[in-house]
Amino acid sequence: MLFACKNKMSEVVAINFSDTLPDISAKNIEFTFSDSARVQIRISGPVMNAIEGDDPYMEFPDGFKVEFYDSAFNITSTITGEYGVHYREKRMMEAHNNVVVTNYETGERLDTEELIWDQKKEIIYSCKFVKITSEEGVIFGDTLIADQDFSKRSIKNTSGEIEVKEEEERVNDE
Repeated sequence: MLFACKNKMSEVVAINFSDTLPDISAKNIEFTFSDSARVQIRISGPVMNAIEGDDPYMEFPDGFKVEFYDSAFNITSTITGEYGVHYREKRMMEAHNNVVVTNYETGERLDTEELIWDQKKEIIYSCKFVKITSEEGVIFGDTLIADQDFSKRSIKNTSGEIEVKEEEERVNDE
């Protein structure tokens, strides 16, 4: 028994590959965002695919790193992930798979599988399981919203162990 497929040439020509191929593809890229000649953010990755159209975006299929800088050009925090998509017009970035946020000023680290960075609101958030590690201990939760530099945050359904240090009371000898 033999089977064969036959397509009309007009149907073959009508196939549009623009949905699957990037408009631009680059390796070892680096984008720097600055304001008033001061570098604020740098995004880098081994591969970047840019898709143009009504909702243009940059895809980082092999991972990415976002670095946040202070006014003295010191890195204050980073976001890394194995996959990312940056939506140019929305000014939002989605990070997936082994996402890590590190705050170098506090020594804290966030681990999750999905994170959204809203550049307009300067916040990061996740509706997935999160783990925050610091010198004081480890906190777990299932929803997070924080400043983009990870300095202030709110976590829902928290659990974990935190070391609480008691301050010694000073006695006034007057």
